[in-house]
Formats: sequence, C-alpha cells, structure tokens
Amino acid sequence: MSTYDDDAFQAAYDKVMAKWPAEREAVRVPTPFGATHVTVCGPAGAPPLVLLPGGGATSASWYAQAADLARSHRVHAVDLIGDAGRSVPAADRHPRTVADLAAWLDAVLDGLDIEETDLGGHSYGAFVALHHALHARVREPGRVRSLFLLDPTLCFAGYRPAYLLHALPMLLRPAPHRVRAFLKWETGGVPLDPDWLRLQEAAAGFPSVAKPVTGPRPADEALRGLDVPVLLLVAANSRTHDTYKVTARASELLPHAETVVVPDVSHHALPQSAPAELGRRLTEFLRR
Repeated sequence: MSTYDDDAFQAAYDKVMAKWPAEREAVRVPTPFGATHVTVCGPAGAPPLVLLPGGGATSASWYAQAADLARSHRVHAVDLIGDAGRSVPAADRHPRTVADLAAWLDAVLDGLDIEETDLGGHSYGAFVALHHALHARVREPGRVRSLFLLDPTLCFAGYRPAYLLHALPMLLRPAPHRVRAFLKWETGGVPLDPDWLRLQEAAAGFPSVAKPVTGPRPADEALRGLDVPVLLLVAANSRTHDTYKVTARASELLPHAETVVVPDVSHHALPQSAPAELGRRLTEFLRR
C-alpha cells in the first residue's frame, strides 16, 4: 500500500520553490505525452537555458543554482513527464523509448517558443538531455547550442551493484524512511538541505503511469558525432557509478567535452549542495 500523500508533497514542493528567485513564473506546456510543468525565471530577452532534474527529484531541486544561472539566461526548469512533480502525463500515451523522450522534449521546446537552447541535466535528467542533443544533431542541427551533464547515469557507465542493492528497498516499497536511509548512505551522511530532503521523502510512492525509460546507452558512434560543447561534471564521491570510468569514456568519445571531477560531493548532493566549484564551472561554461 502506497504511503504517498499529495498534500504533503505539494507543500514540500512549494517550500523548496520558495528558495527560487521571487521573479519566476510557472507555465504548463501541452505535449502529446501530457501537460508539462515548467518554472521560468531570468531576463525575458536572455538566451534560453533548459534544466532537467534527476529522477524523482523535480525541477525544484535546481533552487541552489537558479539565481546565478538566471543572471545570464532565461531559465526553464522542467518537471519530467511521468515522474514526481507537477507535470501531468496523458492517460493513453507516455514515453517508452529514448525517441519518445526526445519527441516529448521537442514538444516542450516548441511550446515555449525556443528554437535553440543551452541544455543541462542531472542524473537521469542528464541521460534525457544527452539523448535529446544526439537526436537534435540529426533532426534539428543547432537546436542544442551547448550541453552540461551533472553526474549523468547510464550514459557512459552502468550502475555500481552496491548502489542498486541499497536502492532496492526504496524502489520495491517506497516510504519516506527508506528514502532518507538511502540518501544518507549515498551521501556519506553529509548534511542535506532539510526542505529538499523532505521533498524527496514526500515523493516516495509518487503515482506513475509507466516505468522510466532507462536504455539503451548512447552508441559510441553517435557520441563521436556530437559537435556541440559539452561540460561533464562528475561527483568525486558518487556511489552511483565509477567516477573515473565515466570521465574516461566521455573524454574518449565526445569531441568537444570538458570533464571535471567535482571534489567533496556525492551524486545525490548535486545540484542542491551548490559547491563553489559547480557554480563557477557552470557559469563560465554557459557565458562563453
């Protein structure tokens, strides 16, 4: 039996969103896969930047970076369709393949009147962002100007077995205390923002109409053909995958990639922990 409480989730979501810049707006974008919730802030005439969160994390998780990024960009933080958040998936159609994810994000960009954008994602959001950039390279060259990936999952390396083992209780029987225990293990007990942690706990058991698309990994040939600048920021203390396998494969395959191992931070502490290294690297990369 699910322990999910929508009122508690919405209240926790609002509390984290209160950490965003006050000058923001929420928009709902219709797509063939359902209505997508997007938080927008930053100067109206600035270059667009689209942000995708990790699985189950919601777009609110960008709160620590939003103000800095919105100084130079029009920020659009998206709730993934079918995942925790305020997007509302269609009852009769949901993404089943990476091509569907790319089509969904294309529809979001079309609905926001974005012809070309910088694109970034964390964890599963980085997986979606990378696949969309590869799709755009073939279908709509120039739509993705640059790409940043924060500790991307299932892009350059698989999960560590220990990570999956620790995540299993939370996945099989979602509950707030299991989410807390898992995050405590992955982050090494580093203190996390209590409001963000409460939102993660409240998202346990969030109703979903379909399983997330988790494969396949991008093909080597496709990665070698990606001709946009890529910034890869990998958490030094990540227990999700082998940090150095990720950076080595990305450096080998991506022709225009800068790879950085961010010290003293784990996978799930990005991006809300906002280490100085992360903010500085993102700002420098996007302002080039």
